[in-house]
Amino acid sequence: MTSTLSTTKMANAIRALAMDAVQKANSGHPGMPMGMAEIAVALWARHYRHNPVDPHWIDRDRFVLSNGHGSMLHYALLHLTGHDLSMDEIRNFRQMHSKTPGHPEVEVTPGIETTTGPLGQGLTNAVGMALAEKLLAAEFNRPGFSVVDHYTYAFIGDGCLMEGISHEACSLAGALRLSRLIVLYDDNGISIDGHVEGWFRDDTPKRFEAYGWNVIRSIDGHNVDAVDAAIKAARQADKPTLICCKTVIGKGAPNMQGTDKVHGSALGDKEIAAAREALNWPHPPFEIPADVYAAWDAKAQGRAMQSEWDALFSAYSERYPQQAGELLRRMKGELPGNFDQAVKTYIASCVEKKETVATRKASQNAIQALAQVLPEFLGGSADLTGSNLTNWKESIAVRADQPGNHINYGVREFGMSAIMNGIALHGGYIPFGATFLTFSDYSRNALRMAALMKIRSIFVFTHDSIGLGEDGPTHQSVEHVSSLRLIPNLDNWRPCDTVESGVAWEQALRRRQGPTTLIFSRQNLQYQERTAEQIADISRGGYVLKDAAGAKAILIATGSEVELAVQAAGELAKQGIPVRVVSMPSTDVFDRQDAAYKAGVLPKGLPRVAVEAGVTDFWYKYVGLEGAVVGIDTFGESAPAGVLFKHFGFTTEKVVAAVKNLVIAGQG
Repeated sequence: MTSTLSTTKMANAIRALAMDAVQKANSGHPGMPMGMAEIAVALWARHYRHNPVDPHWIDRDRFVLSNGHGSMLHYALLHLTGHDLSMDEIRNFRQMHSKTPGHPEVEVTPGIETTTGPLGQGLTNAVGMALAEKLLAAEFNRPGFSVVDHYTYAFIGDGCLMEGISHEACSLAGALRLSRLIVLYDDNGISIDGHVEGWFRDDTPKRFEAYGWNVIRSIDGHNVDAVDAAIKAARQADKPTLICCKTVIGKGAPNMQGTDKVHGSALGDKEIAAAREALNWPHPPFEIPADVYAAWDAKAQGRAMQSEWDALFSAYSERYPQQAGELLRRMKGELPGNFDQAVKTYIASCVEKKETVATRKASQNAIQALAQVLPEFLGGSADLTGSNLTNWKESIAVRADQPGNHINYGVREFGMSAIMNGIALHGGYIPFGATFLTFSDYSRNALRMAALMKIRSIFVFTHDSIGLGEDGPTHQSVEHVSSLRLIPNLDNWRPCDTVESGVAWEQALRRRQGPTTLIFSRQNLQYQERTAEQIADISRGGYVLKDAAGAKAILIATGSEVELAVQAAGELAKQGIPVRVVSMPSTDVFDRQDAAYKAGVLPKGLPRVAVEAGVTDFWYKYVGLEGAVVGIDTFGESAPAGVLFKHFGFTTEKVVAAVKNLVIAGQG
């Protein structure tokens, strides 16, 4: 147990680094790190299990700074405990290419578990991490061998609790009784606009008790021993715990603490000098005394913790070699050795059956086949399992007292998506979750964060167009596919039949450097005949599905409109106008192909018509301003799908006319 004097100095080291780094950058948020310093000492010096020498140790505790604007708190902790984060990096806070960006970023800074900043999402990632730990422990632990045995801790602020996603995630965490999740709430009553009582009067403890959480109220957040005792109590609870810590934002800055002035801007030289005097911290900027470094240094303890776990895992490996190898494989994110054959067998079955089904059903068929070789599959749906078809015959629903592999997320699209991100970041599972495509709007910022973090989350979106029919324009996607294509590093697949759906699933699972959306239809789609070479080219995002000698135009289509393009090509052929049909299930993947391949699929000089049941603007990058797009630039209507497609011009006649107009214009 560290002494009162040393804990004071340890906390003040955080304060000094935070105010000095923000001052040097003239940018940042010193208030939260200064206010949460003692909370950080209690957790990181007395409870947090980690190894600074190996920040990827499997059984480490996970720590999430959900109020990520206070990133200097995390950077100070990483630096002081011995991670590979030098004082030069602290000095370069918020500067180009430093390891200390404005908000914590995973894979940029050693020891950062997730990218935070959009408030509430870090907390929700933490729920996903705690869920992954609980499920892995149930799957792999054996009597005497608790090889998965860690906690997830999160720091949060008022902003995280104001964001609606916190309600979604914390409600589910309570229902699933995620007892290894401990959240410490920085209750300082201040946000950017000032004192929060004017707009945030929630009874937070009662709110979390209603969720089914254990709540520890009114802890003095500046009393290390009190916070320490609360964490000890939380670790004994059989449900997730919220520890409410009363703090003073900017603690130690004598003229600014407790006000919004210290929230999001540098203190200034005068106030920093006053803070140094008030804190009895006489050291120059960026200088930490040796005794403080010694008190914080966690390298030896971290090595010892990991060595103890290594010995346990070695014995576990001898007793349970299959389980040990499986856990290591899954934590590395590697696919099983029989995955390639499973995919090959499944695609061959699609070719043999030639089924005309909705691609949402084709997706479920792929899930059913691949789940046999992917024990790491962790599916789910936002209260639409029977419509999204993300379950499979052997899937088991996850409950508080029942481990499983399919999550009923409830009507919580945003929460589901950010929880999936937390699961992916934790490791051990490949998460996928589903809702209707139009509700991807609710999930959008979590999709963006998945793309930013380059993680393997798979977002399944069904009912992808006006083709869903009678539910009408509130549920009919129009702009959504094009909008998702604008997110960098997000691969989007909109397949046209069973074979393309299988390949889309394969590519999403193989992709380890980013997330994927799989976009499926409600209505049945015609199976398309292909050669083996064409099937191989599906993975390239776009390929020639139907060709014609002396083609005079190119039809480009995705999803349900591929069938329409093929029909139009047949009619044009009867009229003496041969055309090529290109199926482009993933424009993102196609765009990454080499120039020669793309030119082979879309040769210059031929007029192009794109066909997709969505907004038209996106497609001009492929057809050019001289080309044509058959699409929809209005909202839909409530009517049967067939009526809608005819009403909005998704007919053979309209596609034929669009091609003929271009061909005739070119001849003129």
